[in-house]
Amino acid sequence: MNMNKTNAGGFNLLWLQAGGCGGCSLSLLCAESPDLQTTLDDAGIEVLWHPMLSEASGAEMLDILEAARSGEIELDALCVEGAVKRGPKGSGRFHLLAGSGRPMMQWVEELAQRARYTLAIGNGAAFGGITSSGGNPTDACGLQYSGERRGGLLGPEYRSSGGLPVINIAGCPIHPDWVTETLAQLAMGDFHDAQLDALGRPRSYSDHLVHHGCPRNEFYEFKASACEHSQLGCMMEHMGCLGTQAHADCNLRAWNGGGSCVKGGYACINCTEPGFQDPGHRFQETPKIAGIPIGLPSDMPKAWFVALASLSKAATPKRLRDNALSDHIIEPPRNRQREPK
Repeated sequence: MNMNKTNAGGFNLLWLQAGGCGGCSLSLLCAESPDLQTTLDDAGIEVLWHPMLSEASGAEMLDILEAARSGEIELDALCVEGAVKRGPKGSGRFHLLAGSGRPMMQWVEELAQRARYTLAIGNGAAFGGITSSGGNPTDACGLQYSGERRGGLLGPEYRSSGGLPVINIAGCPIHPDWVTETLAQLAMGDFHDAQLDALGRPRSYSDHLVHHGCPRNEFYEFKASACEHSQLGCMMEHMGCLGTQAHADCNLRAWNGGGSCVKGGYACINCTEPGFQDPGHRFQETPKIAGIPIGLPSDMPKAWFVALASLSKAATPKRLRDNALSDHIIEPPRNRQREPK
């Protein structure tokens, strides 16, 4: 661990965990092809401190944070995982950084003024996430958003010394590649405003929908729907799946070698979006009005969807209708009948 920015081309990273479960760090450790350490080394990224990865603790850890806060160590990337707890009454004392006697909120504010780039890791740090759900008794918020509203801890106008707003790598948890690719681009000086979407998320993943590459897309096309867990059909109509609205590439970029929530039989809950934690109903329930799901594809007129859905259901092959309600394929696609040569 370098205590000085003396290595040519080096890029110093400091990672703090605020109000959250640590799940994004655990997901980050699952980076593969290459693994996390190889990725950081290849990009010239020096981890000054990370609560799970670093040996330093206690006074040694505080010395590193103080050196970054004072400018003794150049801070290129400040990564904050978890929502910031501002309560009670704006004091931030619901979350004190161990050993410092100071609220984590203050450390984040001061370090963000030094950082060349500030990154919110996970939905909590980006928008408030699970920590801000319900009545939000801890007054938790994201770094630059509180739910859908710009503001958060650092304010709507915040820009790091590198000229960027907070980079919101939203997800609950994040895919490790979303973090490592963004950090590598920053370290190379190849990340700009145009690569952020309207909510400050890297467009490398947020320009996609979870629906893209979904293994259940054939069932979706014919509106052959699952009604219970373990069934193979589309989960949008009855089981709350929001994959047609969720901005992420989860079914294009494999998790842990090949998985995704939908592939594992769990409906997408849109965890990259602000407010996902309080949908107003059970996660695996599709609210409907007059039998029509409320959560329709975000860029499709409702009248068109209803018309197309009616046509699709009328044309659903028996194979898909039967397989949709089963936990395994009971009727395979037919072999095409070829004329003898």
